[in-house]
Amino acid sequence: MHDLFCLRRVLRSRLAAFFIAGLLALGLAGCATSSAVGTPVRLDDTPRIAVISAFEPELTLLLRQLQTPARHRINGVEFSTGTLQGKPVVLFLSGISMVNASMNTQLVLDRFNVQAIVFSGIAGGVDPSLHIGDVSVPAQWGQYLEVLMARETAPGRYTIPPRMEAQTLAPFGMLHPRPVETRTAASPAPVRKFWFAVDPRMLETARGLGSIALESCKAGVCLTHRPQLRVGGNGVSGQAFVDNAAFREYTFKTFGANVLDMETAAVGMVAYSNNVPYIAFRSLSDLAGGGEGANEMVTFMGIAADNSAKVLLAFLAAWK
Repeated sequence: MHDLFCLRRVLRSRLAAFFIAGLLALGLAGCATSSAVGTPVRLDDTPRIAVISAFEPELTLLLRQLQTPARHRINGVEFSTGTLQGKPVVLFLSGISMVNASMNTQLVLDRFNVQAIVFSGIAGGVDPSLHIGDVSVPAQWGQYLEVLMARETAPGRYTIPPRMEAQTLAPFGMLHPRPVETRTAASPAPVRKFWFAVDPRMLETARGLGSIALESCKAGVCLTHRPQLRVGGNGVSGQAFVDNAAFREYTFKTFGANVLDMETAAVGMVAYSNNVPYIAFRSLSDLAGGGEGANEMVTFMGIAADNSAKVLLAFLAAWK
């Protein structure tokens, strides 16, 4: 009996020790987690302009001109600091499409002292008056694929749920575009927005750019016209590569868009939420399904990427 009593005391002591050890382990894990998710450490404190492109061909010309480059890698993304046109910059690839653009724009804001954002890249032309190789600098950007997919209640007839009518724009079949909710430090309550305006002062600087010698030929591929710079108007973005004439026409009619792409509106939304000025330079590589033959992007991508980069460089030289 005495042995049984002693055994029980030993077991109780050991259980208590295991319990305390478990609590300590949880506490230490909690401390480690808190440290890991704390305020991100900046890689340098130099005030910089973030220069973003979606994929490598869009950034090639800019990287070649980067002075005193230094490389940093975060989450697999390479950030190159240095100067362009005498301005301190950080260059990087956002990756293609909206989630990549949002995620990595926030990443650069968290890890560098970013004072402004500029985007350079290619786009699909929507405005029929624009041509391949032209560079568009829209005044605002919206997300055309932030949509409600309506119920088909009869062949070709779609009905959206009650109390949602006021939130939608003109539809394309079952697709009803609508604003997206966003917050800022100044406005923590959700605000529904469709358009994210670029910085007015940056836009005025773009309007004031003089004549820029844009490329019309590269690697034996030539355009039939001399590319032009168009400042102002609208741009739209979404997570789809568009090569459809009917949707192109709808996009121009509904949003008055000059161009569409897969990143800029996402960057604009992140810039808005962080109160950081932004602007985007997009050169037409194709007509988003509006051309007479096959899609033109692969053929004219090099010309378009270089033209966008040339306008961005002229902008940086003029920006004060």
